[in-house]
Amino acid sequence: MRKYLAPCLAVLSATALAAAPVSTPRQMADTVLAETQSEASGRMLYRGSTGWKYEVGTLLDGMAAMYQATRDPRYLEYVRATVDPLLTGHGEVKEFKPEAHSLDDLEMGRAALFLYGETHDKRYAATAQAMRMELETQPRLENGGFWHKQIYPNQMWLDGAYMAEPFYAAYAKMFGEEKDFSDIVHQLLLMDEHMRDPKTGLLFHGWDESKQMAWANKTTGLSPEVWARAMGWYAMALVDVLEWFPRDHPQRVALIGALNRTAAAIVATQSSRSGLWRDVLTGPDEPANFEESSAACMFVYAMAKGSRLGWIEPRYKSAALLGWKEIERAFVKPMADGKGLQLEGTVAVSGLGGKPYRSGTYEYYIHEKVVTNDLKGLGAFLLAGSEMERLSRATK
Repeated sequence: MRKYLAPCLAVLSATALAAAPVSTPRQMADTVLAETQSEASGRMLYRGSTGWKYEVGTLLDGMAAMYQATRDPRYLEYVRATVDPLLTGHGEVKEFKPEAHSLDDLEMGRAALFLYGETHDKRYAATAQAMRMELETQPRLENGGFWHKQIYPNQMWLDGAYMAEPFYAAYAKMFGEEKDFSDIVHQLLLMDEHMRDPKTGLLFHGWDESKQMAWANKTTGLSPEVWARAMGWYAMALVDVLEWFPRDHPQRVALIGALNRTAAAIVATQSSRSGLWRDVLTGPDEPANFEESSAACMFVYAMAKGSRLGWIEPRYKSAALLGWKEIERAFVKPMADGKGLQLEGTVAVSGLGGKPYRSGTYEYYIHEKVVTNDLKGLGAFLLAGSEMERLSRATK
């Protein structure tokens, strides 16, 4: 096993950054390396954040995608150096809480599968197998849909599509569990059926099958608004699942249909003025309904990847390229010390219900905190950037 590239993970010198490839995605990935430090325990911290949680996992998804697009070994080593201190020698996750039955907690299983595929280290297989077993006990709706979490009974959130299904699909493919693909597509098509607005093609953030939640429409069970990042999670889930999905599966066409409906709705809400998307896609065109970076990156990634792999029409690549250009213009800024890049304009978190109560209304979403260098935003940026790297290489 190769040793970690500890020096480059701890600090990249200004000279090293200057000598790195000039593309924006690579500069951002290299900045993440430079901004990550190692604790005495060996745990890697990006700006103080570590642990087995979906925010870290999303960042690692971006770094893994950048490795696959560029084959830069530093990005692979970053994923490994982040994951390894969170595991025991047998591949158990040290801080995992199975009683939470949270789809969020399964997202980092993707990093374990990525590392297993690259290194063939059986410890990562054991980690992924433990995450897969959690789906056996995950609470479900009467129609078979996964609850988002134990604390959110009878609810499906679009966020959960990305937290569970790409991992579920990658595991099924890598370990020969072909029967699982029927359940995987069932989860995604339930959202397509119950959460999509037939007029706009957009999907609402949450659906309460019981219609008991205060935020839920008493007729449909749907939350009040379409939150952009929730749509982004769903769009990314579709393209990442399709990458693993069997070509001869009878419901593959239905899954591609859901992706095409999603892509059409995304393009329909892309601003003709700015090329970006507002935080609440069903909200008014006003300054308070700000343009948000993580959703834009997710949309660009899904459209670019879907177009590259032939699942959606080539015209969506043009929408993705416009979105990427405007992401770079509006949200990517030099750090104060001039030694790297930062991503602005990401909503820290938005949800439904809970304590304090989150109503899912327009007024709720637009008043959530907006931050710089959020892990979810950075991960989505690197995912989109990996597609731009592939496109750049293909056109040379």
